[in-house]
Amino acid sequence: MKISARNTLSGKITAIEIGSVNNEVTIELAPGVVLTSVVTKASCERLNLKVGDSAYALIKASSVMIGVDD
Repeated sequence: MKISARNTLSGKITAIEIGSVNNEVTIELAPGVVLTSVVTKASCERLNLKVGDSAYALIKASSVMIGVDD
C-alpha cells in the first residue's frame, strides 16, 4: 500500500462503538496512547474491522491547530 499521508500510525483496535450511520473506532498506538476516529458504518464493514485487529491510523491535514493554556 502506498499513500500520500505522511503520518501513518500503527496500532491495535481496542474498541468499536457502533452507531446507526457512523462508528467510533479506537486504536491503541502504544500503552496508554489511544486515538479514536469516526468512520462510516459501511467502511467498518467493508474493512471487516474487529476489536483485537491490527490497523493503521492515517492522518492527513492541511493545517493543524495548537493551543496552550493562558
